[in-house]
Amino acid sequence: MKILFKNATIFPITEKPFKGDVLIQDGKIKQLGEQIKSSKGVDVIDLTGKYLLPGFIDAHSHIGLYPEGLGPTESEGNEMTDPVTAHLYALDAFYPDDCAIKKALSGGVTTAFVVMGSANPVGGQGFVAKFNGKTASQMCIVNPAGVKMAFGENPKRVYSEKKMLPNTRMGTAAVIRTFLLKSRDYMKKKELAKKENKEFTDTDPKYEVGEKLLKGELVARMHAHRADDILTAVRIAEEFNIKFVIEHCTEGYKVAEILAAKKIPVVAGPLLAFATKLELRDMTMEALKILTEKGVLTALMCDHPVIPLEYATVQAAAAMRYGMKEDDLLKMLTINPAKILGLSDRIGSIEPGKDADLVVWTGHPFDMKAIVEKVFIEGNLVYSR
Repeated sequence: MKILFKNATIFPITEKPFKGDVLIQDGKIKQLGEQIKSSKGVDVIDLTGKYLLPGFIDAHSHIGLYPEGLGPTESEGNEMTDPVTAHLYALDAFYPDDCAIKKALSGGVTTAFVVMGSANPVGGQGFVAKFNGKTASQMCIVNPAGVKMAFGENPKRVYSEKKMLPNTRMGTAAVIRTFLLKSRDYMKKKELAKKENKEFTDTDPKYEVGEKLLKGELVARMHAHRADDILTAVRIAEEFNIKFVIEHCTEGYKVAEILAAKKIPVVAGPLLAFATKLELRDMTMEALKILTEKGVLTALMCDHPVIPLEYATVQAAAAMRYGMKEDDLLKMLTINPAKILGLSDRIGSIEPGKDADLVVWTGHPFDMKAIVEKVFIEGNLVYSR
């Protein structure tokens, strides 16, 4: 199937915006240019006066795990029974009929990294979803796509109530270190069994995940708000030589030079929210500007349901009050999260060969009067207003 979008204001993201056309074929972007000729068998959609952008990406979301209309006891976001639950899959709890998914499409969001909450120091494995299916498996494009770890107040609060480790930041760090040390020992036992031509019979799903982290096959997604928690996460990740991303990074602006020097990617936010706990009291929209100016690869999250995904552009637009540039913010919603998720070869910009995940807007997405008219994922219409 071929579709030719004509006469749109196109935001490729990796290049400057221009007025022109985009041709898609078999779910992929085939060509873009100022004038593309139509041919037999091509469906032509005239977008005169409209804006065409890639689908937005949120690299940290709990959509489908905290479905709209259900109370906290009905949510599936946290398994608060063990500080180490590395073997959990968010995919197994994802509710594909969450009405928030259609609302996310209405805000131009087509892809999200869906991950469990931050109750546990080692929480489990998230996955990447495109909002173009009826089942969890149909929406999933990468599983697992990262291992949730959490520092700061949340693990302390949950397990102090249970009178279990961790009750302090020291305890949280110790739990994570112990998990990685045991994973290292687990790897040695497996290697020894192989060397001796013996069957390894002590399989442990938790340490299978730890092994993948230590081998660089999975990325640690480290929830940390305060500057000291951010640096603790960095210290542990470097100690075990694991790949990692800092999630939230509320006070990351205080240590931006360190993050930049170490080339540590960040998924920042939500920054248009009320400071509900002590570690958020220094939250500021200016963080995005500082991180960007220092050269930190930064994506912007909504942390759905904290900020519903449909308002991703509202949060981004608000950051312009604090000195952020429009094109940098658009990158934070598109190509930057794609890079952080390791999917920039497929999504995040309008370029030949990439997935045809395209959104038709009536105006610029940061204009509060602009609305989404149509959303295409891999060339198929999935939302029409």
